[in-house]
Amino acid sequence: MHQPGIEPGSVPWQVCEGERVLRKRETMAIPMLRAAMISHSQSQPLIHSLSAIDETAKRRKRVVLSSSSSSSPSELNPLIRSEVSFCVGTCLIPHPKKVSTGGEDAFFVSNYNGGVIAVADGVSGWAEEDVDPSLFPRELLANASNFVEDEEVNYDPQILIRKAHAVTSSTGSATVIVAMLEKNGTLRIANVGDCGLRLIRNGHVVFSTSPQEHYFDCPFQLSSERVGQTYLDAAVCNVKLMEGDIIVMGSDGLFDNVFDHEIVQTIVRYKDVAETAKSLANLASSHALDSNFDSPYSLEARSRGFKPPLWKKILGMKLTGGKLDDITVIVGQVVSS
Repeated sequence: MHQPGIEPGSVPWQVCEGERVLRKRETMAIPMLRAAMISHSQSQPLIHSLSAIDETAKRRKRVVLSSSSSSSPSELNPLIRSEVSFCVGTCLIPHPKKVSTGGEDAFFVSNYNGGVIAVADGVSGWAEEDVDPSLFPRELLANASNFVEDEEVNYDPQILIRKAHAVTSSTGSATVIVAMLEKNGTLRIANVGDCGLRLIRNGHVVFSTSPQEHYFDCPFQLSSERVGQTYLDAAVCNVKLMEGDIIVMGSDGLFDNVFDHEIVQTIVRYKDVAETAKSLANLASSHALDSNFDSPYSLEARSRGFKPPLWKKILGMKLTGGKLDDITVIVGQVVSS
């Protein structure tokens, strides 16, 4: 079916570089589409929380963060270590047409060691083959949550992805990002596809992951099929966190609809991480439904040569609008105990 806001000719899945990889594109926003959105908020302690429905949660976990020091070994004063808490708020808003099923995103939060957060985004193109796209990401993260304390994983998110993927039996595919906080303050990140993470420090985005894709709207993805990406294709990096840092992790439903400066503005507005996550998800949902909003997604589409539909061309209008999608947001703050 022709995608609103995109030239005809796109299909739910295509062959990417010799591999059977499904396209992820959801529809651009169109006028008059206003479905009820779930946006439930609550705060509760989490140990292992796997979500495939809309919820918001917050947890606190004491970790140890080494303070930076330029002291020489000969100095008598020992290195001072401060204890911090890692507070996490989450919110998931399904695609307007998928509210009854909870959408195709999944996430989990664990307080093991310094804390683990992860988001997986099911590839909706599988629905064209009568496969439930939500099953693969849900099982993938359920397996990941079970392997968090595994000795072989050894707190390595790339190995965690490998082991979780290896035992996932559902048909489908998904993008995924995992971040594991060590007690020394190092955040270890592994990412396959276009889920993302931002680090905000003192009101500025100081680090962001980059999406991996074959071409526009065809991201890297873990799959039930033999061809495709594996944990070896994950983008891996380590980031040192400081007290007061804010981590924002999300599916592409967040970052396709909300600019980084809007993320920063929202963080400044709220002190509670659960409220921040809810506000960001609601903002992404509002933009996704706005056919006139010049979203990050529409800007990227125009830069890749996509044209507006004929009726917009006749009126001299450009390609605009948010992208309707499942929206998952995880917000974490490093605070002093």
